[in-house]
Amino acid sequence: MNSQPNAASGLLNPSPVAPAAPSETRPLYWSVRRELWEYRSIYIAPLAVAGLALVGFLIATIGRALTSPDLVQRRLILAQPYTFATALIMASTFIVAIFYSLEALHAERKDRSILFWKSLPVSDTTTVLSKASIPLVVLPVLTIAITLATQWIMLLLSTLVLIGTGMSPATLWKQLPMFQSGLIYHLITVHVLWHAPVYGWLLLVSGWARRAAFMWAVLPVFALCGLEKIAFNTTYLTALLKYRLSGPEVFDMAEPGRFPMGAMAHHALGTYLTSPGLWLGLIATAIFLAAAAWQRRRQGPI
Repeated sequence: MNSQPNAASGLLNPSPVAPAAPSETRPLYWSVRRELWEYRSIYIAPLAVAGLALVGFLIATIGRALTSPDLVQRRLILAQPYTFATALIMASTFIVAIFYSLEALHAERKDRSILFWKSLPVSDTTTVLSKASIPLVVLPVLTIAITLATQWIMLLLSTLVLIGTGMSPATLWKQLPMFQSGLIYHLITVHVLWHAPVYGWLLLVSGWARRAAFMWAVLPVFALCGLEKIAFNTTYLTALLKYRLSGPEVFDMAEPGRFPMGAMAHHALGTYLTSPGLWLGLIATAIFLAAAAWQRRRQGPI
C-alpha cells in the first residue's frame, strides 16, 4: 500500500547523483586546441609551402619532363623533386616551431591575456606542456601528414605523365616508400628528440624575457662561443651548437638502396637511443620546461 507514495516521493526528491570526475587530460587537450586557435600559422604555413611545391612541380618538373626527348631522363626528372619538396616543408615547420616557441609565453604576458588564462583552473605546468607539445608533437604530425599528401599528389601526376608517354611508373612507386620512411624517422629522431632542448630553451626565454625575446635567446649563446674563442682559442661550444641544430647523420638519403626499410629503422633508432647527446638533451629539455613553468607561476603581465 505504501509503494505508490514512496515511488512518488522518490520522483519528487530524487537521490543526488555524484558528478563525474573530470578527465585529467581535458585541460591539456583544450590548452592545445587553444594554441591552434591562436596561432593559425602552425598549419597554414606548411600548407602554403606544400602548395608552392606542387605549383613548382607542375610548372617546372612536369614541363621539363614533357620536353625531354630521352625517356630515361624523363623518369629521373620526375623522381627528383620528392626530396626537395620534403625538405622544403620540413624547413618551413622548423622555422614555425622556432618563432612559435619564442612567442608562446611572451605574447600572453605582453597583451596581458595571462591574467585571464591564470584565472582558469589550468596549472602552469599544463600550460607549458601544451605549448611544448606544439613543436614536439603537433608540428611533426602535421609535417608528416602534409608531406605524405604532397608526395602522393606528385606521384599521381608523375604517373599520369609517364603513362601518357608510354612509360611504366613502377620505379617511382618503388622509391616512394623509401622517401616516406626516411621522412618519418628523420622527423621523430631529429626534429623531435634532437631539437627538443632548442625548443625548451626558447620557451624558457619566452617566459622570462620582458622584450626582444629573440635577442635574449641568441646573444648569450653567441657570446659564450665568442668568449671561448677569445679566452681559450677553441670552438667546442660552436661545434656543439652546430651538432645540436643539424643532428648526427644516421643514414644517407642520397643512397636510397643503402638500407632496406627494416634495417634503416633499426639503424636509425639504435644510433639515436645509444647517443649520450640525446639523453643529455632530453634532460636539459625537462629542466628548461620545469624552469619555464616555475617562471610562469610567479610572473604576471609585462
